[in-house]
Amino acid sequence: MKKSLILFSCLAILLTACGNRETNNGSDESVEPPFSSGNRTSLTAEQMENGEIVLGRPERREMRSILKVNGMVDVAPQNLLSVSFPLGGYIKNIRLLPGMKIKKGSVLCTLEDVQYIQLQQDYLSAKSSLQFLETDFLRQQELNTEKANSDKTFQQSRNLYESQKILVRSLSEKLRLININPDKLNENNISSSVNIISPIDGYVSRVNVNAGKYVAPADVLFELINPENVHLSLTIFEKDAARVSPGQRVIAYNAERPLEKRQAIIELITRNIDENRAVEAHCHFKKTEKQLTPGMFMSAEIELSNEQTLAVPNDALVRWENNHFVFANEGNNVFEMIPVDIGISDEGFTAVKTDIKEKEIVVRNAYALLMKMKNTD
Repeated sequence: MKKSLILFSCLAILLTACGNRETNNGSDESVEPPFSSGNRTSLTAEQMENGEIVLGRPERREMRSILKVNGMVDVAPQNLLSVSFPLGGYIKNIRLLPGMKIKKGSVLCTLEDVQYIQLQQDYLSAKSSLQFLETDFLRQQELNTEKANSDKTFQQSRNLYESQKILVRSLSEKLRLININPDKLNENNISSSVNIISPIDGYVSRVNVNAGKYVAPADVLFELINPENVHLSLTIFEKDAARVSPGQRVIAYNAERPLEKRQAIIELITRNIDENRAVEAHCHFKKTEKQLTPGMFMSAEIELSNEQTLAVPNDALVRWENNHFVFANEGNNVFEMIPVDIGISDEGFTAVKTDIKEKEIVVRNAYALLMKMKNTD
């Protein structure tokens, strides 16, 4: 800032010197000498050229405003899985640790219990009986066609056969629930242990069991996360909720690595205000972010809807005694310093709330005029 003031002071001295030379030369006595009085100042044509003063008019532009909020990385419910088992048993083998990467179909742990043996036995016995009942049903059906037996005998045979088919089917589905393929089961491969298989690709977030522990069907053994579909959950306070809508762009970053910007889009906004007087905005990242961990805090900037507003180049604004001003051209290189209220800034322009749309102003090197005006002595 100090260097800038020195530079502007030198420029003001140069402008003043140029004016003095023009007056002393007396080449054009009709030109009014430059002056500075109150909020008005003037320049000669030579000073305008040397100071690179450029004139222009305010213009209407689409200005993007930014809303800064905080939130955290989250996962969709379908990507967060709690693993349990439909039958109780003892943990026989487990090698999982929180944070470990797993693949779909890999073995998470092995359970052991006598009821697994009983279920396999029941299935094989029911399957064997089904073969006998099917043969008997076909025989009774043939006899009934030839009227060699009664209809009652045939109906009893059909009923037993249909009931046994239902029993075999139900037992086969129970076996599939505990990851035993009934089509490959026979009397030679009955086992007292079963494997729990990972249903997704992802990571282990929590392990709630250990080897030798008995687990019941209601117990949650592990919690798994699929990070392929992490999203950003932002907290929007009530006063800003009306300014946020689906489709708006979001730039997110972690406080520890602010230079690593990640782009996202607001997908949906909750319709209820929580106890903190805020709503949640759920955002989807444009790229898959495997490095982000659910629960990680993030800061974000939401680009609000573009608004048409009157704006001037940033070089047109000067600041003096905590107020902002522009220099309006009154003609003949005479300029008046006008106070203005400013708004948001975007891409080298700043919104101006004061109505100056009809005025021609200095749009470049306005600080040179300020330095000349305030350094007259």
